[in-house]
Amino acid sequence: MIDRQSLTPRETLAELDKYIVGQADAKRSVAIALRNRWRRRQVPEPLQEEIAPKNIIMIGPTGVGKTEIARRLATLAQSPFVKVEASKFTEVGYVGRDVESMVRDLVEIAITMVKAEEQARLEGLAEAAAEDKMLDLLLPPSPNRRGPLSDTGPEGATSFTLVTQEQHAPAAAAGDHEDSTRERIRQMLRAGKFAEREVELTLDEAKSMPMVEIMTTSGMEEMQSNLQDAFSKIFPRKKKKRRLKVPEAMAALKQQEMERLVDMDKVMKEALRRSEQSGIIFLDEIDKIASRSGGMIHGPDVSREGVQRDLLPIVEGTTVTTKHGPVKTDHILFIASGAFHVSKPSDLIPEMQGRFPIRVELQPLGEEEFVRILTEPENALTKQYIALLATEGIELSFDDSAIREMARIAVEVNENTEEIGARRLHTVMERVLDELSYDASERPEGSFVVTADYVRRQLQTIIEDRDLSRFIL
Repeated sequence: MIDRQSLTPRETLAELDKYIVGQADAKRSVAIALRNRWRRRQVPEPLQEEIAPKNIIMIGPTGVGKTEIARRLATLAQSPFVKVEASKFTEVGYVGRDVESMVRDLVEIAITMVKAEEQARLEGLAEAAAEDKMLDLLLPPSPNRRGPLSDTGPEGATSFTLVTQEQHAPAAAAGDHEDSTRERIRQMLRAGKFAEREVELTLDEAKSMPMVEIMTTSGMEEMQSNLQDAFSKIFPRKKKKRRLKVPEAMAALKQQEMERLVDMDKVMKEALRRSEQSGIIFLDEIDKIASRSGGMIHGPDVSREGVQRDLLPIVEGTTVTTKHGPVKTDHILFIASGAFHVSKPSDLIPEMQGRFPIRVELQPLGEEEFVRILTEPENALTKQYIALLATEGIELSFDDSAIREMARIAVEVNENTEEIGARRLHTVMERVLDELSYDASERPEGSFVVTADYVRRQLQTIIEDRDLSRFIL
């Protein structure tokens, strides 16, 4: 597998540009952070462990690309990635999630990722084994067939007495005939000649175990997980006979073979290593756990500093116990983000500030950025709607003036109501294409062009009524 973490910062930036418009400073910072991981692995061993990742805080309003940058970076680097909201955690002693659960979630994601890679690597072997099992179902082997060694012994035990050549000759001839028949059936199976035929096979049922839920203070989630694992061993998987068509049976057999072939001990070991060395945890809404400066606020703020104190050892580097083994967080990259409208990064406790040395401010998006967002990225909204309506046989296209008009309206609504950044484009696009999406299956014409006039007609009433636009857009 190609080591995607060896990409240069310039290459990482180019990849991020395919999906995210603007925010060059933020993309530059995460590109350097990714490259530094590769650099650390090239450093000699004693010093390698001493080099800590430079965690990042992204500061900016909602909808400007903070989460998308972190998610795309993790996908690009093929790293385990988990997004958590800091406001959902509580300090030890309160009912709620404890901060260590984010590391356990990261490990589970890493296991899923590594297992999928192993299954892809073993797919060929699993497919061959599944094909052989299917041939056994379609053409059961002859019970009288014998090999060069006689398998008849006292009380059914295998005997190693060699049979004579005369005794073996008829069996060999029958075996050759059976082999040729089996190969003909194999070719027919591959050609799809048995697609409508049903076979009966025995499959493992999904694990059925009683649900165990513990409603108590934080820190008990691991106990709940361990109890469920214990019950799964007490209640083993049951076998069930099912009648399936050959293609479905092949898929089920292939999946069963892949589960058998994957070495889960190897998967666990690699997942733990990958979590420690290349995991990325995205801490969203970190401004919500910062105590507002200069205010005498009580109530919900009571546990804010407590959550920060609990987060601190995780970010600084500690060992978290998971059901798969201990995980050191020293080299996990933490990317935090927040709007910081009310509080400031300096309102975080000093120790927490020290663990996020890189701070990047993301800029609000204007009309030009919205035009680019609607057209340039590989997953641009216009491309998504074109693909969706193509399924109804409609060739949708957008006039340049229409795209600019939608961008202008999105900026105007953001300024007059709430600033939600590029997310406003989703609501504007949905309202513009609402009528077309509803009538698409009955429309006789095969093409439709969205113009600036059409955009204005669809949104005119909503834009003129400021109170209505607050609800609709």
